[in-house]
Amino acid sequence: MTKRIDFQVDPETYRHWKVEYDGPVANLYMDVDEKGGLFDGYELKLNSYDLGVDIELADVVQRMRFEHPEVKVVVMRSAKDKVFCAGANIRMLGGAAHAHKVNFCKFTNETRNTFEAAKADSGQNYIAAVRGACAGGGYELALACNHIMLTDDSTSSVALPEVPLLAVLPGTGGLTRVTDKRKVRRDLADVFCSVEEGVKGKRAVDWRLVDEAIPNSKFDEAVVERAREFAAASDKPDVTHGIALTPLSRSFSDDGVSYSTVEVAIDRDARRATITIKGPGEDAPADMEAFTAKGADNWILRCARELDDAILHLRSNEDELGLIEFQTQGDPEVVIAHEALMLGNKQHWLANEVLAYWKRVLKRVDMTSRSLVAIVEHGSCFAGPLAELLWAVDRSYMMLEEFEGDNRNMATITLSDGNFGQYPMGNDLSRLETRFLGAPETVETLKPHAGRALEAGEAEELGLVTYAYDDIDWEDEVRLFMEERASFSPDAMTGMEANLRFAGPETMETRIFGRLTAWQNWIFQRPNAVGPEGALQRYGTGVRGEYNMQRV
Repeated sequence: MTKRIDFQVDPETYRHWKVEYDGPVANLYMDVDEKGGLFDGYELKLNSYDLGVDIELADVVQRMRFEHPEVKVVVMRSAKDKVFCAGANIRMLGGAAHAHKVNFCKFTNETRNTFEAAKADSGQNYIAAVRGACAGGGYELALACNHIMLTDDSTSSVALPEVPLLAVLPGTGGLTRVTDKRKVRRDLADVFCSVEEGVKGKRAVDWRLVDEAIPNSKFDEAVVERAREFAAASDKPDVTHGIALTPLSRSFSDDGVSYSTVEVAIDRDARRATITIKGPGEDAPADMEAFTAKGADNWILRCARELDDAILHLRSNEDELGLIEFQTQGDPEVVIAHEALMLGNKQHWLANEVLAYWKRVLKRVDMTSRSLVAIVEHGSCFAGPLAELLWAVDRSYMMLEEFEGDNRNMATITLSDGNFGQYPMGNDLSRLETRFLGAPETVETLKPHAGRALEAGEAEELGLVTYAYDDIDWEDEVRLFMEERASFSPDAMTGMEANLRFAGPETMETRIFGRLTAWQNWIFQRPNAVGPEGALQRYGTGVRGEYNMQRV
């Protein structure tokens, strides 16, 4: 698959989703275009999906928060008869490269996490209204909603049939949400995940797989009633107008991508991408009224959107680049001022959405299976949300003292109040709490330093960077690290980094991504699933897969 995957879409050209807005309730219809696959060689029958379907869904969810803040309840349903969703398209998975399968699962996980968290973050509550077959990834769509309503009839059921049919796992958190979120009894979960036909009606309610099973004749009425009930109970403030998420300004070349605030430079020989984030070129708006009037053109929102797109582009289109290097350029005081407007107005819906978006983008960085390094040069602006990158990466290097011939401002790091919990990781800890897990008191000692520009010696002493080097050692030390990193096995790096980045408590989110990184990544390479006689390849032929029965 060499076609460049684009994560930016226009709502006017959606092929797979339709949205109807009715005041505080939005009805989101899955209506997948069979001929609308991202690649050739398969049809998206029975509301099955590929990455293109999920790219549109991610866009819908994002726009719901920024462009339609009046929405308090989203009802996800199918526009097709007798099927809710058949899950990820098997022909697509069977023909996809290994890296694409894994990145597809990761992106769909992130998308489901986003609408699952919409209630807590944005006051938007998702209901799944399931009529017809709801299998595999289709049930995973429903699982990520906060309330599941199932039609009680002969054709409607929920199922996770991946293990018996395909010899793989539910790839978007299905097993984890069944046990951790739905709290299905372990033995019943074992039965559920071992049968192809799924579970219907009252049994699905009794086993906690759904919240309600309603007769077909009363189903539509019950869904409307439940949506109105949830909307009335919502404490989300009434907002009449959102802001438009206007198209990103960007240009692609053979060796990178240019945005208004982000520059991506690619060195394929070194297997490295450098992401340079440019700080604000203007002062922060005076207040939230001015910020809202400027909308998506505000630096702090524009930068988040562009960084998000850059990360997704590198993940899916540049899979032989093993190292991503983060740099920044600009005035840290101005960065802090832009963030301070958001932090000082968290009760304002738009400030809240911008901060929640930065949380999601930074989590996307955390979850990216590349070696990550931050290079803090003179003239940089690692401050506030950009400083979070220093603790998201695997290592950081900072210029110490003046460099001969370098007239830029001294390299500094500036902490803000936002660095102490505004942008939690998947483990529900801040990156500083995760960094200093063995010495939690260190985080408290850092708080008085918020707002101060910390030069390299002090930043290294406080543990905020890995190394600080002077003019004599800088070039050699940074070069040696990058050369060494590029020489390591990418498989070993993915495993090592995924283990080291998420110290501390396990959460449903860390378990979902940990199991994807380890178990599904491994299973997707095993002949039992993807070999010529494997279950994934033989699906639909009427012949079951042949398995090597050795337990590993």
